[in-house]
Amino acid sequence: MANILSYLQIILAVLLIILILVQQSEASLGAAFGGGDGGGAYHTRRGAEKIIFYATIVVAILFILSAIASLLI
Repeated sequence: MANILSYLQIILAVLLIILILVQQSEASLGAAFGGGDGGGAYHTRRGAEKIIFYATIVVAILFILSAIASLLI
């Protein structure tokens, strides 16, 4: 069982990294250094961006639960 949890954690970690990297960032590289024209406007997620956002949350929760489960076993 512990072996299965190890593989599950690896898969979830890779999936979480991919989902985080796929998400669009509101700030460009110039905004990171004080420039940019972001203005702090509110951004509504729609379509695929919303699905990726919620999938990231679900995968993160599953990863945390699998880490806790591996500690208990």
